[in-house]
Amino acid sequence: MRLLTALAALTAMMLALYAAPAFARGAPESFADLAEKLSPAVVNISTSQTLKLGAPGAPVPGLPEGSPFNEFFEDFLQRQPGGQAPRKVQSLGSGFVIDPDGIIITNNHVIEQADEIKVNFSDGTTLAAEVLGRDPKTDVAVLRVEPDRPLPFVKMGDSTKARVGDWVVAIGNPFGLGGTVTAGIISAINRDINAGPYDDFIQTDASINRGNSGGPLFNLEGEVIGVNTAIISPSGGSIGIGFSVPSATAMPVIEQLKEYGETRRGWLGVRIQTVTDEIAESLGMDEAKGALVAEVTPGGPAEEAGIQAGDVIIDFDGKDVPSMRDLPRIVADTKIGREVETTVLRGGDKVTLEVKVGRLEEAEAKAEGAAKPDADQSNEPTLTLGLALGELNANSRRRFNLPDDVEGVLVTSVDPAGPAAEKGIRPGDVIVEVAQEKVKSPSDVVERVKAEQEKGRRSVLLLVSTAGDLRFIAVRIEEG
Repeated sequence: MRLLTALAALTAMMLALYAAPAFARGAPESFADLAEKLSPAVVNISTSQTLKLGAPGAPVPGLPEGSPFNEFFEDFLQRQPGGQAPRKVQSLGSGFVIDPDGIIITNNHVIEQADEIKVNFSDGTTLAAEVLGRDPKTDVAVLRVEPDRPLPFVKMGDSTKARVGDWVVAIGNPFGLGGTVTAGIISAINRDINAGPYDDFIQTDASINRGNSGGPLFNLEGEVIGVNTAIISPSGGSIGIGFSVPSATAMPVIEQLKEYGETRRGWLGVRIQTVTDEIAESLGMDEAKGALVAEVTPGGPAEEAGIQAGDVIIDFDGKDVPSMRDLPRIVADTKIGREVETTVLRGGDKVTLEVKVGRLEEAEAKAEGAAKPDADQSNEPTLTLGLALGELNANSRRRFNLPDDVEGVLVTSVDPAGPAAEKGIRPGDVIVEVAQEKVKSPSDVVERVKAEQEKGRRSVLLLVSTAGDLRFIAVRIEEG
């Protein structure tokens, strides 16, 4: 009897354990308490923009910009009575209150170009909002309303503590339906979706749809760890792939927009590219890491510090640079005017330089034209790497529409089956450097490629100008 009693007790314990797997995994039985607490601080944002339909170049609502039907509808609307009358186009999005005095966060694309912005609260209150500042690069905007009483608000959390598999809750205004709560997990972190230079998105399968833009992504402590901003979907509806700007990225931007009305990011003055395995091998690196400097802005902080094209930045201000995409965020978060140590790989050696961080400029002026080209010369094409090479002269510059300030060796034709074609090099490109040494003639290119081959290199690093845009390309060296 005692044995049967003991077995029954053990069975009951096992059943109890298996009956509560959600608790064992840390999953909540319900999100109701969390939703009830957080929803009042999440708002709907409605915007309106005045368009003059029928005006030349004005977009037609419901049609994508550039659509072939736009021209037809422009003509049609201009022929209609009152076709030139301005009309309002409205859109909806989401946002959330972070300060009881009326500071609201949303996406830049929700309020961009809006003539009027209204914030709708869950209790039915509607308030007009003004834009304190916005940042297209991270798609974050800060609004302010003037409430007659303190507003319910939510706290920002630390997204760096979030892990793949953590539960998250999204609250927003999908399809204009009003406050809607969805839940899921963090599917991935550090996502780059080519939305901007500071991509570092949290990916989630919590349902995010049109109208959720600008809404918060909460952890189970009720803290905002992301600003919902984008989805991937062929239909426009949620397929379980949504993206949020991490709070670690958004918070510095929010503070700057609140204080200055604009962002104040650090600026290094370089154009960079990814260090691929082939490029790493060409540079004699043990592993592909860091950010390869493709171009240095004349007069910028990097040039003044002695950073050169071909350097690989592996450390900035004591912070490791694992890959190219990490450097812009590290530099942007560095205080303007600070002098920081920057470590680069140059010719296989580590070089440490002092860089005084500048302020990022929206557009950089192009360098003034350099020396005029030499007199026209007639040259037989030189062949290497599957490329036919020629001298740069007045005729070739006119033929390929090349600016006077581009110097190097012209690619006149490309063997479709050659190694250079594999890397996208095409006629009209200009080879500026080979193995980090400047070249002025086709024979320079041939000699440098041969020298790399004699060193046992399987590929050679070229600095190529395409339509004035410089990039490093590692090209396989043909045998024989």
